[in-house]
Amino acid sequence: MNEGLKIAVVTGAGSGIGRSCALALLGAGYGVALAGRRREQLEETAGLAGAAAERALAVPTDVSDPASVATLFAAVKERFGRLDLLFNNAGVNVPDVAFEDLTAEQWNQVVAINLTGSFLCAQAAFRMMKDQTPQGGRIINNGSISAHAPRPNSAPYTSTKHAITGLTKSISLDGRKYDIACGQIDIGNAVTAMGGRMAKGVPQANGTIAPEAVMDVGEVARALLYMASLPPEANVQFMTVMATKMPFVGRG
Repeated sequence: MNEGLKIAVVTGAGSGIGRSCALALLGAGYGVALAGRRREQLEETAGLAGAAAERALAVPTDVSDPASVATLFAAVKERFGRLDLLFNNAGVNVPDVAFEDLTAEQWNQVVAINLTGSFLCAQAAFRMMKDQTPQGGRIINNGSISAHAPRPNSAPYTSTKHAITGLTKSISLDGRKYDIACGQIDIGNAVTAMGGRMAKGVPQANGTIAPEAVMDVGEVARALLYMASLPPEANVQFMTVMATKMPFVGRG
């Protein structure tokens, strides 16, 4: 049944960027394991795929929990037998809290999901890709514009996204000998529950509140599909896809 079928894991697949990218992969013919905290949202994502839902596998997962991640990848191996792509997308932020008022619990939660979760999933995927025949695969990490520049009051999120860049480079280097490619997609102002608020007005570096340009989340899915479609000998190391007029390049 799975012969010739390319297999992907998408974390955070129950909403937003993860849902859009999972649906795009299903539409492109992939078998896709949908990982996220809430089963009902994962099953809703699968339902939106229409006939392609038969190639979807919903696996409730807490990416910050090593046992939960192990269960996810064991389910992928049992259902599909191999893995070609991991999209490390799951992430959280904290409310708009002044740096001096952040709690250790808030910091630890963001680090556990955004950074440790990405490491755990990447390591499990790496092991599977190393051991399978034919060997190899591709890991794509969701970095965010915050991997380059912070927003006000975003220390935990920005710190983890900068760290994702280091993780991406390390996996890219360590995976070479096993034909495992690793790249990073940095996304700016896609219309989702998290990113859509930008159009209504968000804090700026100069202390004002201002609306920002946004883009359709489908553009992120198109970009991810391009990265995933490359042959093993080619890799997009870093890609930035963003709303053209968002205030990322410039001064202020």
